[in-house]
Amino acid sequence: MSLPLILNLAIALAFCGLLYAMQQRHLSFTKRVFTGLGLGIALGAAFQAFYGNVSPVIGQTNAYLDIVGTGYVKLLQMIIMPLIMVSIIQAILKLRDASSLGKISALTIGTLMATTAIAAAIGILMAKLYGLSAVGLTSSAAEIARGHYLEGKLSTAQDVSLPTMILSFIPENPFLDMTGARKTSTIAVVLFSIFIGVSATGIAGKKPEVFDKFSEFVHVAHVIVMRMVTLVLRLTPFGVFALITQVVASSSLQDILNLIGFVMASYSALILMFGVHLVIIAAVGLHPGRYVKKIFPVLAFAFTSRTSAGSIPMSVQTQTARLGTPEGIANFAASFGSMMGQNGCAGIYPAMLAVMIAPTVGIDPFTAAFLLPLIGVVTIGSVGVAGVGGGATFAALIVLSALNLPVALAGLLISIEPLIDMGRTALNVSGAITAGTFASRVLGQTDMKVFDSDAEVNLDSEEQVV
Repeated sequence: MSLPLILNLAIALAFCGLLYAMQQRHLSFTKRVFTGLGLGIALGAAFQAFYGNVSPVIGQTNAYLDIVGTGYVKLLQMIIMPLIMVSIIQAILKLRDASSLGKISALTIGTLMATTAIAAAIGILMAKLYGLSAVGLTSSAAEIARGHYLEGKLSTAQDVSLPTMILSFIPENPFLDMTGARKTSTIAVVLFSIFIGVSATGIAGKKPEVFDKFSEFVHVAHVIVMRMVTLVLRLTPFGVFALITQVVASSSLQDILNLIGFVMASYSALILMFGVHLVIIAAVGLHPGRYVKKIFPVLAFAFTSRTSAGSIPMSVQTQTARLGTPEGIANFAASFGSMMGQNGCAGIYPAMLAVMIAPTVGIDPFTAAFLLPLIGVVTIGSVGVAGVGGGATFAALIVLSALNLPVALAGLLISIEPLIDMGRTALNVSGAITAGTFASRVLGQTDMKVFDSDAEVNLDSEEQVV
């Protein structure tokens, strides 16, 4: 272990010590997450300025930081399936009403799909305003290799269809899906949990003693799982710090400058779509400013971790503890929002890419004959992303192949992919939370005392900090 590596790790450890001291002083969760984000950006920038982003020291330092960052993400992934299962079953046991379950599903999924269509339109608009085009772009060796890789994955994307996707959601082997073995395992576990809950409510009248025992068992399991969530969420500021340090330290400023137009157009679209989410929140009578303040920690984590699925536990906690959304709706929105209707990865990105690539084959992308099919394909294709994995990459492949556009040109954006993906993931999670909040409010189930409260409920603690 070299001296520079030891010094880097010592500095990182000192910053972690600062975050721990803030936790011991019971500073608010939001302040600690924001501090972790700021410290990570500062330390990552210092590492890059001192060593350069391709230095072996940076790679070695990031390998150790990965223990904290990726380790935290893995812990979150560990509790996803238990959290979904016990929360949804308990919610159904309390509902005892299949029609309410249908309304929740329709509102949640409908909102996810509608906002994806809007996101596609915004992506197209930004591509037009910034004059984006793949015509004349040059390819480096890495980008050419990436293009060949995408072409190799094209057949997988072309095999995806709506009927096959719907079939993949059905839990043929629920115990396999509980391991997360398939890309659609999350939704499969949701459906299996619904079956258990509905089956249990079906015996409530005939065998009340059995139903009561099962309800008590689910309640105990739910309390234990929520305690696990609490323990893991305490690590959020540390995970955010490690993840953002890695990203900033290893990013190439030159690559960003070379494609600055696409970066600016992407983030303009992401910010505008986030504004659409706030309009939806305001339309159902909730204060947008208060809403943003309450969801910031989970958006910060999604931004740094680049994982929609890994954000599920924190998203559920945010919706229930801060926004007043019932657990059943929160779990539906977080689970389905991580697998379909992703506004960033499956909405904005493939739409912008299609508009950029179309001129290379002589197609005017700003005609109704091109735009209407594009928005339709993006919206429907957002469901297909769940079945093949790879997030935005496969969403782009599905759209480009459906429109008969060359896929290799998508490799030109490889150098800035992580930077764009951070914003896309945050928007994905924001869309899921918006869908849950909208459904809850429309159904009249939002606890407004929780939403309007100025007391901050720490997601990693059972205490309240005023």
